Amino acid sequence: MSGYGAGPGGSGVGAGVTFGLLAAWTLHDAEEVALVPVLAHRRVPELRERFPRVPERIWRQLDSIDRREFTAAVAGMGIVVAAAAADGHRTGGRSAFYQAALNGFGLHGLVHLAQAAAVRGYTPGSVTSPLVVIPFTLWARGRLRDAGVLRPARPRDAVQGLVLAAAATAGAHMLARRFVRRGRKA
Repeated sequence: MSGYGAGPGGSGVGAGVTFGLLAAWTLHDAEEVALVPVLAHRRVPELRERFPRVPERIWRQLDSIDRREFTAAVAGMGIVVAAAAADGHRTGGRSAFYQAALNGFGLHGLVHLAQAAAVRGYTPGSVTSPLVVIPFTLWARGRLRDAGVLRPARPRDAVQGLVLAAAATAGAHMLARRFVRRGRKA
């Protein structure tokens, strides 16, 4: 799949670029779903010792990660990413929402690499970030640029991409916590 092709409007980019975001995100988050709940509990004591300035509430939250809740949060993020990919496809890649999500995804990959560097070891997401997240983001941005639909990159756009990713992640985790707790009470 080249990623090129007539979008719904007859120009822009094809499904490889737009729905490829959802595919790349799925691969990346599969790594996180498989490993975050397991590794979070194991690593907290060591990380708490190495990073004493991190507030205790962060350590408690990390140590209390529940697999069902985490999986539900990832599913919630999947809805956001699917919506961004669909909007990107609908607009031939022109969608500001799609491009912000793509930028946020790529920057999120850099955050994973920074986390791995900070802990001097593996963190969930640090394998697929250099193999999937960052290469896909660069490839997709190149295709958007070639099609003449890539919005100019400004520092403000990087901040917006990270804010979108952080807000969507926080919202997904909040909803997942409520959903899982409600299911336990029923």
